[in-house]
Amino acid sequence: MRDMGERELLEAVATLRKDLFGMRFSNAIGELENTAGLARARRDLARALTVARERALAGERDGRNQRSEGKANG
Repeated sequence: MRDMGERELLEAVATLRKDLFGMRFSNAIGELENTAGLARARRDLARALTVARERALAGERDGRNQRSEGKANG
């Protein structure tokens, strides 16, 4: 997931959310045969969201560093 581009990561998050919703629905009505897939889907979504959050925080940190460097130089 860390090798994915920004757009690919966001698409993966959207797909994983849809898949997880479908699995939860299937489980609720008793049609889900592989219930272990539900935990795997939750974990995969958590991984993708973690990577997205790390990137967002890194971007904020970079923005703050650039602004503080500009003040020091100006």
